[in-house]
Amino acid sequence: MTGGAADLGADAADVAAPPVVLKLGGSLITEKGRPETLDDAALDAACDAVAGALAAGDLDRLVVVHGGGSFGHHHASEHGVSTTDGTRDADAVAAVHGAMKRLNAHVLERLRERGVPVVPVHPLSLAARSQGADGGLDLPLGSVGTLLGEGFVPVLHGDGVATARDGVTVVSGDELVVELAAGLGARRVGVCSTVPGVLDGEGDVIDDIDAFDAVADALGASDATDVSGGMAAKVRELLALDAPAYVFGAEGLAPFLRGEAAGTRID
Repeated sequence: MTGGAADLGADAADVAAPPVVLKLGGSLITEKGRPETLDDAALDAACDAVAGALAAGDLDRLVVVHGGGSFGHHHASEHGVSTTDGTRDADAVAAVHGAMKRLNAHVLERLRERGVPVVPVHPLSLAARSQGADGGLDLPLGSVGTLLGEGFVPVLHGDGVATARDGVTVVSGDELVVELAAGLGARRVGVCSTVPGVLDGEGDVIDDIDAFDAVADALGASDATDVSGGMAAKVRELLALDAPAYVFGAEGLAPFLRGEAAGTRID
């Protein structure tokens, strides 16, 4: 992992409170089984919660990441691109990145309509895996840190990423969340999904997770097209953070943004 707090510059280091990092899952905001189809009601509700929390002063520094859902995942799967399998086909890269930009534009529009000062940050133009698909992600954070300091809400998304010896692979929203949270010194991390938390074998929400082995048997893969690893990958990534992370459903978003517990705590 590179591109941490040292990249933010002296001024950014002096900016007040550490940010909250929020991921809106692609399965939440899109109809994941139907190519490039929004879940309008879910997206509107999520944007309402974000705008409401900012207006109420529940948080003042926020970074949003959203997944690919039926936009990016559909095209990545069609072209055989994943977090481990890359492509040197420029048309494939354009298809994946173009789909993610379209979804990002929808998210930005809905948030701006509610007065949220969002700006896009596209990972394909910023990040790289200089050591190949098995190496760490180089995500410089100077842009995001400066935007936060200027009062904006940066919005990133799963995307293609330049990858040594593999052309372009996929960087998941979950990995971006981890990089952002670690590099920016986030105080809390939230992952809003279509389930009320991480579920055990009986379908009940696990309240707390502090080790992957304890829940490994209960975690399965996503049942829709997903090239980024499903819930098991989410838990692994979030366990790597110093900040407390929460996985929750739509009903947990407003409580999380208020600073309350929601869904499953991973710490």
